[in-house]
This record gives sequence, C-alpha cells and structure tokens, in this order.
Amino acid sequence: MTIDKTITAQTSRDQLPDDTETLKSMVLMLLSQIDDLHGQLYYLKRQLFGKKSEKLNAAQRLLFENLYNEVQAKLDQQQKQPKPTSSKSARQANANHNGRRPLPEHLEREVVEIHPEPADQVCAIHDCAKDVIGTEETEHLEYRPACFYVRKTVRYKYGCKLCDGNISIASLPPRAIDKGVAGESVLAHIITSKFADHLPLNRLEGIFKRHGVEITVSNMCDWVGVSADLLKPVVDRMQALIRQSPVIHTDDTPIPIKSPSRKGSTYNGYLWVYLDKRGNVVFDFTPTRSRQGPIAFIGKDYAGKIQADAYSGYDELFRVSKATEVGCNAHARRKFEYALDSDPVRAARMLALWGQLYAIEKRAQEENFSPGQLLAVRQAEALPIFSEIRAALSEYQDQVLPKSPMGKAIGYAMNQWDALQRYTEDPELSIDNNAAERMLRMVVIGRKNYLFAGSEAGARRAAIIYSLVAACKANGHDPFAYFSDVLRKVTTWPASKIDDLLPSNWTPPAQPAVSKPAPLTDQVA
Repeated sequence: MTIDKTITAQTSRDQLPDDTETLKSMVLMLLSQIDDLHGQLYYLKRQLFGKKSEKLNAAQRLLFENLYNEVQAKLDQQQKQPKPTSSKSARQANANHNGRRPLPEHLEREVVEIHPEPADQVCAIHDCAKDVIGTEETEHLEYRPACFYVRKTVRYKYGCKLCDGNISIASLPPRAIDKGVAGESVLAHIITSKFADHLPLNRLEGIFKRHGVEITVSNMCDWVGVSADLLKPVVDRMQALIRQSPVIHTDDTPIPIKSPSRKGSTYNGYLWVYLDKRGNVVFDFTPTRSRQGPIAFIGKDYAGKIQADAYSGYDELFRVSKATEVGCNAHARRKFEYALDSDPVRAARMLALWGQLYAIEKRAQEENFSPGQLLAVRQAEALPIFSEIRAALSEYQDQVLPKSPMGKAIGYAMNQWDALQRYTEDPELSIDNNAAERMLRMVVIGRKNYLFAGSEAGARRAAIIYSLVAACKANGHDPFAYFSDVLRKVTTWPASKIDDLLPSNWTPPAQPAVSKPAPLTDQVA
C-alpha cells in the first residue's frame, strides 16, 4: 500500500493506513529515525559536556569476558618480553623521585651574591673575622618581557675632494618589505603569534601598544600578505615533492570566509592538508568542498597511495588517477566509539578488537621494528584480527538498524574494508590518518580565535603560512627562527637552491655566544 499524503503527529487515527504491512514498515522507519536522532543527540551532548578521549573503559571490556581474557593474556605475554630501555621509560621510572628538575643550562644566569650582615662575619667566640668556607646556591626562573628595538643602518658616502661627482655609497641590504618599517624579526613574530600561537591580530595590536608601539591590524594584514607572497615558491616546491611521494596523507577542515555580498555573514571555505613522509606539509585552500580540490592538487597522473577518510570527494580522484586508496582505522574505530551509548556490548567488543591492532603498532614503534619486521608482524598478527572483525561485522549487520549508530559504524567499516586493511601490505603505510588530523588541529584552534578569514585571498595566504608552520613543527624547528632567517634570504635566493629553504632541509643559523653578565653583589642588612 502506498501512502498518498504525509503523515504527521497531527494526523488523526482515521487517516492512518489500515494495512498491517504498511504499519510495520512505518514502525521500523520511525524506530530507525529515533535511533539515528538518539545517536546524534549523544554525540552532540558529549561534544559539549563529555570527555573527548576515545579510550575504552576497562569495565566495558568485562561485558564479554572471553575476549577480554584473550587480550589480557596477549598483553601479559608482551610484558614478559624484555624491552629496550629508553629515555622516556627512564623519565617515567623517576616520576615519583623527590627533587625538582634542574633549569635548562642554556639560559643566561644572573648571579646575585648575598653575604651575612657585617656583625655576623665576626666570630663572637674568638673575636676574629670569619673566612668564606663555601656557598649555597638557589636557582629560580625569571622572565624579561619581549621588547622592540630599532635597527639603524648607517651608510657612509665617499667622494673625491678634487671633483664634485664620483660619489660612492653601499647598497642597502635586501629586505622582505622594501622601504617598510617592519624588519624580518617583526614579521616572523607576527606570523608565529597568529598561525602558531593562534593570537588574532587585534590582540597583537593591544600587546604592541603595551610596549609603546602603534601597529594597526591593517598594517599587520598587509605585512602577512607580502610575507606569504614571498614564501609561496617554497610552498610550491613542497607541493611538487609531495606529488612525487609514494604515500600522501590528506584531510580537510572548513574555514569561515567573510561574505563580500552580505554584511556580517560568512560561508565555509576549506583548507586541505597534504603531507608526505619526508617532513613536507602543504595546506591548500578551496572555496568549496568539491572533488576538484584534491584532483587539482595531486594531479590525475599520480600513481602512489593516498591515505584519507571516506569522504566521497576522493572517489573521483581514485577513479581518474592510478592512486590507491588507504583507509583510516581511527575513523572506523571512532564510529563504534560513538555507538557505545546505544549499543555498549557490540561496540565495546569492536573497540577491543581494534585495540589489538593498535597494540601491534605500539609494540612495533617501541621496539623499533625494521620495515621487514613490521610487515611480518602485520601479516602474522593483524590479518587474523581483521578476519575476526569481519566475522563480527557480518554477524551484527543483520541485528541492528542501518541508521542506528551501530548500523552506521558497521556500514562504514564494510564499505571501507579493503582500504582499512591495506596498510598490512606495505610497512611504509600507517594504520590511520592521524598524521593529517594532527596537522589540521592548528587550524581548528586558530579559527576559534580569529573566527573567520577576511577574504578568499586571505585564506589562500593563510594556507601558505600554515604550510610552513606545520612543516616547521614536523621537522622540529622553531617557526620564529625559521621565518626570521628565511624572510631575510628569500628575496635574493637563487631558484636553483630553493630546496635549501624547505623546513625539511633548513639549518638554523649559528647563534652568537651570549656573554654572561658580571655577578651582582647585594649586601643584605
């Protein structure tokens, strides 16, 4: 029986269909919608009020004792195996050790000498002066606020006394912003503060005012734009290297863009992150989440492996290129974590099975497995776990509603099955796409502070800066030191040596030795 009109809560009993099969279908449809809404409500409440951790509660594993005992036995066996000591484990072993961690040796020391009062420097028994027999030293940390300074460049003119002409003067050294008041260190500080420390420019304006320096937001916007344009060739080179990489990680996140047509409104643009295994990271901006974004960046001729989530926009890239899809097990596992509230027994079992997969990767990392060892352990231990997961998914698929949180989790895993276990075929692949997700975190934190990008051009420039900040973090560099140095060089740097400016190849310049101040002597009365 077909229903000719929409049935709502206001529909009278007389207008409901009489056919039993139709009523059963309606009940199942409503139950499915209720489960779906319950799942959404649980997810939103947890995002607002609950914990964000995805760790499985140990008590939930007891819901299926046999599986828990099996996992515990494997963990006990792993703990009996000798493990190489590391600095991390040593720090953990000394976590309860009494005593304060010493302050870093590289910090400047300002010495303050304190002597006893003059009367206490004389022995009351023998009426003679006491000698210094030792010292007791105490260190505490102090802070000097960052400060501005003016660099004045004085160029001397040379001329001939016998003629009026033939005057010589040295050229000004190249600068990032010619004839501007901002030096490269100021530009680096503004860039680092906004894109690494997530300070909006209006807050920076207030901070600068406290130092007695007036720098407007509009000036800082212009300076960041000029810096981004200068650094674009470096990012373009990283993009070219990423496209040559056998493995690419990618993900995306929205970024609000100020609407040029409607005052006070924004629309979502998107920042896509792409990274390889060599420390190259590139953010790319697109005004929409169209599938053309990844295709334009990676190219149709790419034949490597791409690790991403299950966003349908990537499907066209896999169709038009020779790229191979690698799934993200963190995404698959997360779906079951969302289903814990509505289906705790099934969801907890799936989480425990995925936990075994991650335990293999953790052991391989801690014991520094070679690529051959990693491939062997994945084939020997991970594949049987995937077989067990597949059997459980097949068992549960007919027991839950498709639109329930558990049903959605099962559907995601089944649709991505080949891609999820593809990492077991290549030791260069990761079990998940968390590397790309971690890179997006700086954008997520940043947009909570600056709220939106002023224009699409501004978002594109932000993508350039984010690329270099992320690459600096991936390679263990201080972003401020990197931008200070590279902005001084980039205007005259030869294109043939552009690789030397990449964060993966960049070497910090040698720092001049810091002269220690003379000790300060205080006499305490």
